[in-house]
Amino acid sequence: MKVLLSIKPEFVKKLFSGEKRYEYRKAIFKREVESIIVYSTKPEGMIVGELFIENIINDTPESIWCETKTQSGISHDYFQSYFGDRSEGYAIKISKVIAYEEPYDPVQRDSNFKAPQSFCYVN
Repeated sequence: MKVLLSIKPEFVKKLFSGEKRYEYRKAIFKREVESIIVYSTKPEGMIVGELFIENIINDTPESIWCETKTQSGISHDYFQSYFGDRSEGYAIKISKVIAYEEPYDPVQRDSNFKAPQSFCYVN
């Protein structure tokens, strides 16, 4: 199973360069997912590649930060503002990245395409 995930372009660049090895989320998949198809949000608005999941950490934001900070690709302030006062969160550890040779605009393939707020399952 795969999911389509909306990610800001600044973080997409860091994920594909290897600077960012974790993708943080407030909510996580209910099904078994092996990879993430990356939709780089506007202004890019393109599907740009795929991330393969090594594992997913579920813990308090404080514990997640302690475990992942050296490969987070973000500042502690940004991390804290993202999770706010939540008592739990998720860190998706990326094992492998594949950048598509030719990113594509999903609207050209499906005029009804709407970028997921968080994620959506795909076949």
